[in-house]
Amino acid sequence: MAIGIGYFIALIGAFIAYQLSVGKSKGLKYKVWGIALMLPISPSLAFSIGLTYAVIVRDGWSALIMVYIFPIIFIIGLVLLLVGIFNKEERVILGN
Repeated sequence: MAIGIGYFIALIGAFIAYQLSVGKSKGLKYKVWGIALMLPISPSLAFSIGLTYAVIVRDGWSALIMVYIFPIIFIIGLVLLLVGIFNKEERVILGN
């Protein structure tokens, strides 16, 4: 049951991030997806993947793989957020 809740939270987080980023600028999309990856998606996805792997292998200690998965996804989200903050958008200047 807990595994399904973790996947559900990650799915809802991705759905909300998608809804918030539709039709927005590229920088804002990076910011939204970075925050979504860092806060709701990475902990719940790492938890669910860790428990799923532990059930498959039938070893409780193997659930600690979530300790490695969480920082990887979190850092990807942090990089996306920083790219969104520091990205210079190209602007077309019409005229001379």
